[in-house]
Order: sequence, then C-alpha cells, then structure tokens
Amino acid sequence: MLITLLTICIVSACGNNAKKNGTNNSINVSLNLPSQAVRVVKHAMGETKVPVNPQRVIVLGNLENVLALGIKPVGATTLGDGEFPSYLRNQTEGITKLGINGQPSLEKILFLKPDLILGWSWDEGIYEKLSQIAPTVFAEGSITWKEWLRTFAEALGKTPEAEKLLRNYNQRVETFKEQMGDRFSQIQVSVVNFWADKVRIYMKRSFSGLILNDIGMLRPSAQNKDKNSENLSLELIPKMEGDAIFLVLGEGKESKLNQFTNHPLWFQLNAVKQGKVYQVNSDAWISSWGIIGANRVLDDLFKYLVTEKSSKGKEFPKVAALTQ
Repeated sequence: MLITLLTICIVSACGNNAKKNGTNNSINVSLNLPSQAVRVVKHAMGETKVPVNPQRVIVLGNLENVLALGIKPVGATTLGDGEFPSYLRNQTEGITKLGINGQPSLEKILFLKPDLILGWSWDEGIYEKLSQIAPTVFAEGSITWKEWLRTFAEALGKTPEAEKLLRNYNQRVETFKEQMGDRFSQIQVSVVNFWADKVRIYMKRSFSGLILNDIGMLRPSAQNKDKNSENLSLELIPKMEGDAIFLVLGEGKESKLNQFTNHPLWFQLNAVKQGKVYQVNSDAWISSWGIIGANRVLDDLFKYLVTEKSSKGKEFPKVAALTQ
C-alpha cells in the first residue's frame, strides 16, 4: 500500500527529490510547490528547495529544537519508549507520533501531507523516499547539537531565532561560572546513569558532557575522556567518584540502583558521604541533544551547585524516596 501511495505522491509532484550522485554532488529534481515561494537550503544530503513559510513540518529526531524555534510540527518521532521527552510533554499535544527515532513510519508521514521534513543523516537510507513525499533537509549526524539547531533553523527560516537561543545559552553559562565563584575550580562533576540492565558513567562526548565542557566544569579522571560513556560493574563503583554526582535513572531503575547503592564501595564515595548525589531528568541529561535540554541541564547545575547550601542531595540507599 505504501509503495502505491508513494507512487501517487510522486506523480502528483508533492515533493522534490534532492539526491547525491556518484561524486557526492547533489542533483535537484524540479520542485512543484505551486502556491509557495521557495529557497535553497544546503544540508547533509546536498541542496533542497524548501518553502519559505512551511506550514506542515515533520521532525524525525531533535523535536525540541523545532519547538524552541516556535514551530509546532504536525508529526515527530519519539524516544525509544514511544514517548516524547518528559520535559516537552506540555508542548507536544496534537503532534502525531511517527514511530521511534530511526524507525519512522513512512505511511504516517505521507498521510500527514507535510511540506517540509527535517531529520538527521543517520536516516540517509530512507532519504530518497522521504524526499519524494516532501522537501527533506537532513542535519549532519556527526556535528554538534548546536549545529543541528542551526541546520533546522535555516530550513525553517528561523536563523535569527536560533542565534538568539544560543546567545542566551552562552550568557547563562557565563552567569553560572560567575555565581559559582571560587568553588567553580574546586568541584568535579560525575554523571551516572542506572538502566534496567546496565550502569553507565558519562564522559565528554555525551550530551551532558558537552554542556559541562562548555562551562569548563572539572570531571573525575575516570570520566574525563573523549568518548560518550562506559558501562560499570560493582567493583568499578569508584569510577563514579566526584564532588557532586548527578544521577539519572533509566527504565527498570530500582533493580540496579538498589544493587549498587547497598554495596560497601558506594558508601566510600565522597559525594555519598556528603549528601551531594542529585537525581536529575534522564531525558534532559542523556537523550536531549537540543537547546531545551541544554537549558534543563543548566537549571539543575544552578539548583544544586550554585545554591548548594540549600540543596542537599538524596540520601542513599533510600530508594523509595528517590523514585517518587
């Protein structure tokens, strides 16, 4: 059925097909957008003609950047649990779920009749099919979250808005450093995530790691590595060490959390002894990769580090209190 629908869409010229040839130069098939002005946007897959004022936008990953730019898409992919990030849910009413990130439903996309599709180059295997439905712009998957914001903003005609968001973010970073004062150079921040079947420490290439890099926060030596994360076993609990531990909890949190926080090595961590273990939102700290999540991470850093005297962390191993 989908093939038939796509064929109908192509025949009626509902989109354009910008694709790469053997020399990595893009070739643009003529775009039929009879009632809209268009402009050309360069992106990871070449060049695409997009509407000047798109009205029905599809987002295949990085939904929050589009929302932050003032655009509410008609459809978007979700996190792996089939839900939009928890900190976005007051903004996502009416947005059609199109499957999880990396596995969008082409049929659902087609029926929404988009006039612009935004995504990542990680989905390049379906780029041709998407571009037959509507003009499609892909951000390069290897660049930073800030450049993803800029790519989407260019496609949406919202570049000034994106630059303002980034200026505000940078100003908040500077404000945080100023308010930390002398303590800024004395605190090492640890980021630990408990999932159903694994425990991870997060490093410089993780999303929260990039935010901490922007700020210039010190990291424990075990986490000061140019990679995303490492899985830990019980005997490696000392790698969680830090002056402050930011704890994110994934699915099935109780089992692994209880196992680790009842281990003798857990009680030897300085942050545990001093009550400086802080539970934070996993969607923001781990899964975000966008400007709203970046600001949520900053919110937590202000809350727990700048106002440290009034923000005692969780007492462990009182798991019931942690999971409320």
